[in-house]
Amino acid sequence: MIILREISMRGKMAMRGFSRSYVRRYSTAVIKSPFGNVTIPDQTLSQFVWSRSAKWEELPAVTCGVTGRFYTYGMAKMLHNRGAKALLERVRLNPGDRVGLLLPNIPEYLITVHSCAEAGLTITFANPLYTAEELVRQFKNAEVKCIITVPQLLETALKVMRNLPNYTQTISIGGDTEPDKNVLGMQSLLAENYDVTLPEVKSTDVAVLPYSSGTTGLPKGVMLSHKNLVANLMQVSHPEVTNVLSPSEGFQETILTVLPFFHIYGFNAILNFLIYHGGHIITMPRFTPEDYLQCLEKYKPTVLFVVPSLLLFLATHPSVTPQRLDSIKRIVCGAAPASKNLIDKFKQKLNHDDCVINQGYGMTETSPVTLYTPQSMPSSKVGSCGQLVPSTEARIIDLTNGTDITEPLKPGELLVKGPQIMKGYLNNPKATSEVIDSNGWLHTGDVGYYDDDGYFYIVDRTKELIKVKGNQVSPTELESILLELPEVADVAVVGVPDTLAGELPKAFIVKKPNTNLTAEIINHHIDPKVAAYKRLTGGITFIDAIPRNPSGKILRNQLKVLGK
Repeated sequence: MIILREISMRGKMAMRGFSRSYVRRYSTAVIKSPFGNVTIPDQTLSQFVWSRSAKWEELPAVTCGVTGRFYTYGMAKMLHNRGAKALLERVRLNPGDRVGLLLPNIPEYLITVHSCAEAGLTITFANPLYTAEELVRQFKNAEVKCIITVPQLLETALKVMRNLPNYTQTISIGGDTEPDKNVLGMQSLLAENYDVTLPEVKSTDVAVLPYSSGTTGLPKGVMLSHKNLVANLMQVSHPEVTNVLSPSEGFQETILTVLPFFHIYGFNAILNFLIYHGGHIITMPRFTPEDYLQCLEKYKPTVLFVVPSLLLFLATHPSVTPQRLDSIKRIVCGAAPASKNLIDKFKQKLNHDDCVINQGYGMTETSPVTLYTPQSMPSSKVGSCGQLVPSTEARIIDLTNGTDITEPLKPGELLVKGPQIMKGYLNNPKATSEVIDSNGWLHTGDVGYYDDDGYFYIVDRTKELIKVKGNQVSPTELESILLELPEVADVAVVGVPDTLAGELPKAFIVKKPNTNLTAEIINHHIDPKVAAYKRLTGGITFIDAIPRNPSGKILRNQLKVLGK
């Protein structure tokens, strides 16, 4: 996942001199962060995120850009503490139990996740666009005992609930209590005071369980501890990495974002990061051009979090005038890489020079940030994912024999190590060992190199994962669904390039003899089973045989060439 890049001319000469000494010092196989190490406090996620909130209790923490509904820091902290006690007492959950979140971006997301974290519960979040079938697969694997959702998604949650053993109750944010359906309204849940002693949560306990396909295979539960998440917040908060402005007399940073909180980037690098720094988050449950333009006009944000398709909208839509962007001081482009051409196009529209554009690199398995462009990155580094964040090391290894590449500018697979690396995949030691080796190096499956100044560039990937507008799509998951059709003899799914989405899933199918299988039949079978972005919008091609190597592994690169 590409996260953050900064384009700035500040300190150009100083950084060049610094970078030369950096390369001389770390010219061996292991590349270390030029920012040294950070001290990671022994705190839970909630303890850390809210540790400074008393300074700005009266300030707004998060606001719905559509409805205007908001919570101050003091109110949100009080409610999530009460919510933690309610989950243990009223919902009868125990520390270590898993809670499934089926929520769009709403202000209550902040309260919900920290209610769970403070109660010692593990959160697994899902895309609210998922079908019931997709949700059952994830929530059953995660052993979810409670789902928290909104009235619009309640029926889907109830369908999923029936397939989950040892289930307690469903909580509806903004909905009523319905005893006959085993549903509790969040408002009534938080209206009471509970005399409960909150458990002692360890920093090594698993805090969140997002699902990722990793480098290959079906989506797997990524076990991220409180320490993993806190470490990454500390790493990205290093003053030479990011310049975050905390509230001061008469000033509070205002941030507009539609990037989903159910994604690890939205969850930790946006929601938790900005709350820790005292920002005012303006969020939207879904993107519409009208609502987004209204938020720009009404809230005058100083920071925008975007994806490339949204950046393209801002750069090209006639209603997005330079005047509407006057307040913007920083753009953070996440989930997928933004090209230099796109960035240049946006900067032409922006029409003021004091805006910084950020991007970088990370994965769900790394909490998520590993590379980040520093404050003083020269403009010549446009296209880089940046340098290693503090307390992080990297290696580049040869794609054919796995030996270390010790020279700059030579591409290979990127390996990373640091305190933000996951504990492992849930109940899947085999998959964990395939990604994290015996020396603790996480094999990213991405191909990259570093230059003479220690800036990293991602150029390709070895992993099978398809990225559609920043969303992960597992080819294995789609192939399993397609093989349910009796007419399918063999199948392979790959990502094909798309200007707007980045990639689109495309299926290559071998039909069984004497069958009348059509693309229409295939789409009719798969579309109801998956979220819209997982559908085969890249097309369906019937071929005589799927290319495989002697061990049976699909040669996806050959298929990608055919798919162009």
